[in-house]
Amino acid sequence: MTSGTAPIGIDDIELATSHHVVKLDDFAEANGTDPAKFHLGLGQDEFSFPAPDEDVVTMAAAAAAPIIARSGTEGIRTLLFATESGIDQSKAAGMAVHSLLELPSQMRVVEVKEACYSATAALQAAVGIITRSPGQRVLVIASDVARYELDTPGEPTQGAGAVAMLVSANPKLLEIEPVSGLNSADVDDFWRPNDSTTAIVDGALSVTAYLDALTGAWTDLAAQGGPEMAEIDRVLYHQPFTKMAKKAQVHLAGLTGEDLDTEIVAGGSGAAGTDVSNVAAAGPRDTGLATSTLYNRRLGNSYTASLYAGLCSLLDHDEDLAGKRIGLFSYGSGSVGEFFTARVVPGYEQHSRRQAVTEALDARVPLSIDEYRALHAAELSSAEDVSTPKVTAGPFRFAGIKGRARLYERA
Repeated sequence: MTSGTAPIGIDDIELATSHHVVKLDDFAEANGTDPAKFHLGLGQDEFSFPAPDEDVVTMAAAAAAPIIARSGTEGIRTLLFATESGIDQSKAAGMAVHSLLELPSQMRVVEVKEACYSATAALQAAVGIITRSPGQRVLVIASDVARYELDTPGEPTQGAGAVAMLVSANPKLLEIEPVSGLNSADVDDFWRPNDSTTAIVDGALSVTAYLDALTGAWTDLAAQGGPEMAEIDRVLYHQPFTKMAKKAQVHLAGLTGEDLDTEIVAGGSGAAGTDVSNVAAAGPRDTGLATSTLYNRRLGNSYTASLYAGLCSLLDHDEDLAGKRIGLFSYGSGSVGEFFTARVVPGYEQHSRRQAVTEALDARVPLSIDEYRALHAAELSSAEDVSTPKVTAGPFRFAGIKGRARLYERA
C-alpha cells in the first residue's frame, strides 16, 4: 500500500467441503489402473463429492458461517460469490447464502465468473471497495463442484470445496500488495456449455495455456515494478491437480533462473497432517510447494477455491511465515492469469484452522465406486418439483426444487 494508508487484505479465512469422498485407490481398483497414475501422475489421493442435498451454495454458506460467527456483520456491505458451477443464469448463488446466513439487507450481492480465476477478481474488487471505504469489509466466497464425464481423463481430478475470505483494512492474516501481473488470451482449453453439467476439456492445451498465462503474468508483474523472485519467499499456484503446481514451479524456475524446490509430498499419504518439514532441507529453495498442496491432494479440484485452499494449507502448516512475502498465481481457463503478492501478518499462526480442516476431511463418508457413479449420473431437472433426501452432516442443505426454484434450509 502507499505510505500513510492502512494495509488491506485477508482478515479471516475458512475452508469447507462436501459430505462424501471418493478414494482414488478404490477408483484405480475399479478401473484396473495402477494407483500411482493418480498419486504420482496427478498428485491426488482422493476427491470430495457432494451428497444429493449439497451444492455450491451449501458449501459456501458452511465456509462463511464461522467467519460471521467470529466477526459479526458490521461493515460487511458486499458479498462477492465466485463460481463456475452456477445454479442459475440470472440470480446470483450468493443470494441464497445471504438468506441462509441471515445477513443484513443493506448489502450488494454479486456472482463473479471466469473459470477458476474469478475468486481472484473478486478479491481484487474487494480491495478496491475497501480502498474507497476503509471502514467497510467484504465477504468473498469461492465455491465449486468440479465434474467431468464418467470414464474420461478428467474424472479422477474432480473435487468440491469452498473458501470464504473476509477482506478488510488492517487484516490479521495477509496484506495484499498493490502490483499485479496480468495475462488474458482467448483459448478453448476448457469450458462448460449452458446445456451441460460437465466440463469439456482439452487437457494438453489446458496445461500449455496455464503455463503461457504464467509466463505472461510474471512478465507483466516485472513490467509493473513488482518484486523479483529472490524477494518472494513462498509461491502458491492454482491447482487443478497438485502435479500442475509442480509443473508451474518448474516453469517459474526456468523463467526466473532461480533454483526452486519442485518436490510435492509422495503420493498415497492421504493425510492433511503430513509432515513436510524435511521436504527441502537442503538444495533448491523451498517456496512452500509441498506444504501448499496438502489440502488439495484430498479435496480434488475445487476450481475457484483451489488457489485459496492452497493458501489455507500453507497458513495452517508453515510456522515460519510472519512477515514473509507470498506470490500467488491465479489461472482460469479460457483464459486469464494473474500473479500478485502479499505479506503474511505476524500472529497469523494464532488463527490456524488446521485441526478443524483435518477433522472435516477425515469425517467425509467414503462412496463405493458404484455409489459414486450412481450419484454422478443423477441430475435434477428444474421442470419437476422434488425433495432431496437428508444426507449431509453439514449445517446447510439443498432441500429440493419447487416451482422451478431451488430451496435451501438449515440442516
